[in-house]
Amino acid sequence: MNFNTLRQDIPAGLVVFLVALPLCLGIAQASGLPPFVGLLTGVIGGLVVTTFSPSKFAVSGPAAGLVTIVTGAIETLGSFSALLLALVIAGVLQFLLGLAHAGRFITLVPGTVIKGMLAAIGILLIIQQIPVALGAAEESELSDMVTGGAFSFSLSAIVVSGIGLLILWFWTTPTLKKVKALSWMPGPLVAVLFGCLATVVGGRLFPEIVSNLPRISLPAFDSIQALTGELESPDWAAWQNPAIYVVAVTLAIVASLETLLSQEALKKLRAQHPAPSPDKEMRAQGIGNLISGFLGGLPITAVIVRSSVNVSVGAQSKLSIFVHGVLLLVCGLWFSDLLNAIPLASLAAVLLYTGYKLATPRLFIEQFRQGAQQYVPFLATIGGILVFGMLAGIGIGLATQILFSVYKSHRNAMLLTRYDDHYVLRFQQNLTFMHNPRLKGLLAQIPENSVVIVDHDNAEYLDPDVKAVLEDFGEGAGKRGIVLNQWPVKVAG
Repeated sequence: MNFNTLRQDIPAGLVVFLVALPLCLGIAQASGLPPFVGLLTGVIGGLVVTTFSPSKFAVSGPAAGLVTIVTGAIETLGSFSALLLALVIAGVLQFLLGLAHAGRFITLVPGTVIKGMLAAIGILLIIQQIPVALGAAEESELSDMVTGGAFSFSLSAIVVSGIGLLILWFWTTPTLKKVKALSWMPGPLVAVLFGCLATVVGGRLFPEIVSNLPRISLPAFDSIQALTGELESPDWAAWQNPAIYVVAVTLAIVASLETLLSQEALKKLRAQHPAPSPDKEMRAQGIGNLISGFLGGLPITAVIVRSSVNVSVGAQSKLSIFVHGVLLLVCGLWFSDLLNAIPLASLAAVLLYTGYKLATPRLFIEQFRQGAQQYVPFLATIGGILVFGMLAGIGIGLATQILFSVYKSHRNAMLLTRYDDHYVLRFQQNLTFMHNPRLKGLLAQIPENSVVIVDHDNAEYLDPDVKAVLEDFGEGAGKRGIVLNQWPVKVAG
């Protein structure tokens, strides 16, 4: 940390705080948890993870991408305290993965699966937040509106969320970017400020309309006892539940994926020399999630949105991230009354827009343009996550991508070319028993009274089963009038 960069880092930390505040509150609300939990997680990410992280610019905190896992896990495990135990275990797993130098394996995850995972998260966020944006009761779901069940609307919530979405869209247009006086303010903050204005001013002018507009509820802390009373502890007795470990592995894998992907994206925005170690980053995230689980927070990852803002506003060191963490802490401890003016509909607008950016139609169009090898695993990942859950969906996407890759590898491993009565059989790579069906199919295309030339310079290894197929063909070649040239195995005379 270099205190000579205070002039750049303090303003950068302020802007990152303004971006992180509505997201921390919104992610907690979307997870069905008190807003204080989101602030607590942001503080742990901003202060603890940053201390151990090798990156100067990566901002960690609660991530929208893990909302669906959190809500599903709470429903599966039965309580938030049970989820906290899973989060503690996930933190330990992440730390151990970092010690085992597993960070390098991020490159093995296909881009189609990663994009499918992010798109599925976006779709789930949208599905989850539509009822909130419409002002529905807490227990209402989107399926109730579709099936004709009990579903109530709130005109004030619809107006607030609708205008919030318009603000978020307008903040990305070239017109606004030309206005320097406004462009430095993050769109999510402006959308939330509008919601606050609606509750404060609208509450005085139209109290009967605004009274039914749901808002966040942060407790006021007048003592250390009041603060510690809000902290929830893990349910240590839940260790016997096998589902705890499934959730822990899911959290560890998905949080590590999102963190390392954010680091890769951050490298393209601003290079660091030497580049941050992915293994050290995983250990830092593991420590953060371990502490977050102990104190009653949400899962933590490095978040590319906040990290990219940190870079774009001129941060020079980790100090900007520490400033953002301190501001979140101060805001949660002493300015809860101001935050309680924020309507849930404004936070829903922020999360709806986040979900749209993750699952933008342009992403689907790009995948379809690249052919079946790209869009089939992409769609398989999305479908698997929506139907079976995050970990199973990622597994389905990986399996689909592997099958496509194996198929393409088999198709291109061998090539048969004809020149009159001469046939050239080229081995493009090493061959195993799995290539036998393809090899037998090509050999069956060679007619009698022909010449077969085998080009096997690129194949340094032939499986014994492959050699057996070649030997069988070679032994019958003479009877069919087939002449063998450069045959890769010996044939009995």
